Amino acid sequence: EVQLVESGGGLVQPGGSLRLSCTTSGFTFITRYMYWVRQAPGKGLEWVSEINTAGTWTNYADSVKGRFTISRDNAKNTLYLQLNNLITEDTAMYYCALDRRGNARGQGTQVTISS
Repeated sequence: EVQLVESGGGLVQPGGSLRLSCTTSGFTFITRYMYWVRQAPGKGLEWVSEINTAGTWTNYADSVKGRFTISRDNAKNTLYLQLNNLITEDTAMYYCALDRRGNARGQGTQVTISS
């Protein structure tokens, strides 16, 4: 059974930082591209970032480029997302996923940006 468990969310002020983690099991992590998607209140799922199997190629939505960094540890079957210079528009539930549309994702971790 595929399991994706996100953690690391919280309430931070604008300009703050968070590091999200996604621990995985039930599939061969090292063979899969991995994705982060998010869902803001009242909106649909939004693709945020993706990373290749080796962690040598990454891609970001324009809205987060230069502020977020995706990475992975294949030895630990874990995906990460470093969030810097957070803005209120980043408030959302963040999910790690096995595809860009978020069709296979975890339960999510809430990120709230507020002063």
